[in-house]
Amino acid sequence: MSSDEKYMQRALDLAALGTGQARPNPIVGCVVVHGDQIIGEGWHQKFGGPHAEVNAINNVENKSLLPKSRVYVTLEPCSHYGKTPPCADFLIQHGVKDVVICNTDPNPLVAGRGIQKLVNAGCKVHIGVLEQEGLELNRRFFTFQTQKRPYLVLKWAQSADGFIALPNYQPCQISGLLAKQLVHKWRTEEQAILVGTRTALHDNPQLNTRHYPGPSPLRIAIDKQLQIPATHHLLDDSQPTLIYTLQQKEPTGQTEFVSLSPEGNFLEQLLADLYQRNVQSVLMEGGTVLLEALLQQNLWDEVRVFKSPVKLGDGIKAPHFPPLPFSSRNLVGDDELTIYRNINS
Repeated sequence: MSSDEKYMQRALDLAALGTGQARPNPIVGCVVVHGDQIIGEGWHQKFGGPHAEVNAINNVENKSLLPKSRVYVTLEPCSHYGKTPPCADFLIQHGVKDVVICNTDPNPLVAGRGIQKLVNAGCKVHIGVLEQEGLELNRRFFTFQTQKRPYLVLKWAQSADGFIALPNYQPCQISGLLAKQLVHKWRTEEQAILVGTRTALHDNPQLNTRHYPGPSPLRIAIDKQLQIPATHHLLDDSQPTLIYTLQQKEPTGQTEFVSLSPEGNFLEQLLADLYQRNVQSVLMEGGTVLLEALLQQNLWDEVRVFKSPVKLGDGIKAPHFPPLPFSSRNLVGDDELTIYRNINS
């Protein structure tokens, strides 16, 4: 590993600390190096707060070293005013002359303008160090920008004999405690969580992060005919919730009812609306009808399946999809977790 790769890897590790906190912004890390020694570092810690470059520069005690330092940043410094001033301008104002960038920013508000600002100010700019690692880390952001939809993670747990629920959609605990805690960790990492009508009706899910510390996602349910009872958790106004429907209904508290057209593709309309709301990732937690529809329409980026050693004997079949090469397979307690990636999305 070269020195550039070593310091960029440190910046990527720092960026990962902002997972679930910086959304819907990308997660970004920054390292300032002088004489082969890190003199400042930072990451984008919270949406609306200072960006990684600002935190890293502010972390440098001796600012006079900055013109002779090399700055490593995982994403092209922004060039526009948003919640904060442009980071490219901030680097220039502090005399930075050497910048190494992992990924360029596909956001039309940036899209090379941050790099051009640095070059125009006389900075040396190096692009593409650990580029693939950066694309992987910010895959939600890049998918949102390039596909014009949220990054979609499909998740379910199935028994050893291929069922996700008992007959008549009776819920039951299939996976173990460690798997449940991991799922709640996943919920902190995604901006939203979505279930179909049957899951909402029969499981009465809370869709929060009560088993793992971190922010709860935006709750989303499909309820075309407004069948979910007012007594269910999804309508308790405990957290922001979107209900996608074909009916008309006024919002109540933190719950908004989004009426879609009966004409056209319901799921595509839903994803288009989430894109307009700047929702960059969604964890899809069921049920089978919804998950199979997403698979059939190739509207997915990851599939995460827990397979339990428990057998149910009968019940609701798990989603069916053609054999795919998996990217990882691990044991989580007694459950086998297989993760698939969509190379065609």
